[in-house]
Amino acid sequence: MQQPHESPGTGADEGPRPGPDTGARAGTGSAARKETAPGVAATRVLVVDDDPTVAEVVSGYLDRAGHLVDRAADGPTALARAAAHRPDLVVLDLMLPGMDGLEVCRRLRAQGPVPVIMLTARGDEDDRILGLEVGADDYVTKPFSPRELVLRVESVLRRARPAPAARPLDAAGLTVDPSSRRAAKDGVELALTLREFDLLAFFLRHPGRAYAREDLMREVWGWDFGDLSTVTVHVRRLRGKVEDDPAHPRLIQTVWGVGYRFADPEGAVPARADHADPADRADRTAPAAGRTVAPHLDSPAVRQEEARP
Repeated sequence: MQQPHESPGTGADEGPRPGPDTGARAGTGSAARKETAPGVAATRVLVVDDDPTVAEVVSGYLDRAGHLVDRAADGPTALARAAAHRPDLVVLDLMLPGMDGLEVCRRLRAQGPVPVIMLTARGDEDDRILGLEVGADDYVTKPFSPRELVLRVESVLRRARPAPAARPLDAAGLTVDPSSRRAAKDGVELALTLREFDLLAFFLRHPGRAYAREDLMREVWGWDFGDLSTVTVHVRRLRGKVEDDPAHPRLIQTVWGVGYRFADPEGAVPARADHADPADRADRTAPAAGRTVAPHLDSPAVRQEEARP
């Protein structure tokens, strides 16, 4: 993911830094509930970062955007704050003292579903892939623009809200209810992350049609550009939850040279049993005219990721 080379709190155009009152309110988590509109409570965002400058600037931007912000500088404190006041979203640094962000994310997920945006150091693709593996819904690389981070927070929160009056989807033993954001396989509820749920719902809405990873990133993530390995990782994670045999997927099929499609196994041609995800290799090595290939796709971390079932 290409990010603006803008370190939080250092750019001249970053605007005024958060004042003492904002920092104290964000740090304690005891502020009165804000309202963004009459009768509508503000969302609570937990910012977890051991760098006080980053935490202060991010919290200040989120506070001015109308969010109620809690702050924590380490994993145990973050878990305690999340248990005391369940956040609507967590901005989580990977490099934390004592307990790293990956473990914090796992423990947060064990407490219940919550969207997570991870902050990663530039170039640390192994960490980014691991973050996606444990269920991060988005990631931002450092250095980053606080304004862009706020936009990503709001994008994830919008997608996390139940869709009003959306009809349930049902295919191949899978049921998805966008209104309650619940999904099940053969009557057994699935534990899906925000992006996994959106990806499954998108596939069920468009059965039989092949989509390139760029299309899925735009339609499901709302991004016009980005690292396409994000889609690869989420498809593999989703297969692990909805396929009877994830190594030989029958529902979410790889389409050679294109991307993926959802197919009902009763009427579908069996998917190609190629563990290396050939569509991903084809997209990377022979992009169609006019398509933008995201950075980092030929890294050792992504090659290793794509080689897994």
